Amino acid sequence: MSGLDDEPDAATPLTPEERNGLIPTHVALRRELNELEQQNILAANAWALTRRRDPVAEAFGRNLHRRMFGRVWRWAGAYRSSDKNIGVPHWEVPVRLREALDNTRYWIESKTFPPDEIAVRFHHALVFIHPFPNGNGRWSRLMADLLIIALGGQRFTWGRSPLRDRDDDIRAAYIAALKAADRHDFAPLLGFARS
Repeated sequence: MSGLDDEPDAATPLTPEERNGLIPTHVALRRELNELEQQNILAANAWALTRRRDPVAEAFGRNLHRRMFGRVWRWAGAYRSSDKNIGVPHWEVPVRLREALDNTRYWIESKTFPPDEIAVRFHHALVFIHPFPNGNGRWSRLMADLLIIALGGQRFTWGRSPLRDRDDDIRAAYIAALKAADRHDFAPLLGFARS
C-alpha cells in the first residue's frame, strides 16, 4: 500500500501547504484519496452534463474544478501559487489561461480546425498551463469533453479501448501524445482521445 505522501509516477507533486488543504482527516492511503477524488469527480461530471455550460468561460472552468475536487481539497478551483514540475510559472497562469480561452473561442468562431481538433487543442492548452495544484489532467479532459459535446460531437474515450487494459499503458500513451502535442504534432493526441 502506498501512503498518502507517496506521489505516483508522473504526478504533480504537492507542496506541504497544498497537502494541508486535504479536507477528510481519515485519509491515510493514496488509494483512499483516489477513491474520494473519483466520487467527487463523478458527481461533478453529472452536474456538468445537466447544466447549460460554456466550457470556454474562465468562471465555468474554475467552478468545475471546485466541483471535481472541492470535497477533498480546500484549494479546489483556486489557481496554484507555486511552480510545479510541469506547467507555466504560477504567476503566468491567469494570463495564459485567458489566452487559451480566447484562442479556443477564435477557433470555434472561425472554424479554424474540425471540432475534435479544437477540443483536443483546448485540452492540450489547459493541461500545458496546469492552472491548479493538482487534478489538471482529469479537469482538462472533462473540459474538452464538454466542449466537444457543445460543438455537436461525442465525448472522447481517452484511451479506454479494449486494446488497452492497464492504467499504466493508458497513462504512458497519454503522456507520449501530450509530449507530441508540445511539439505541435496533434495527431497522436487526436488518436488517443478517440481510442
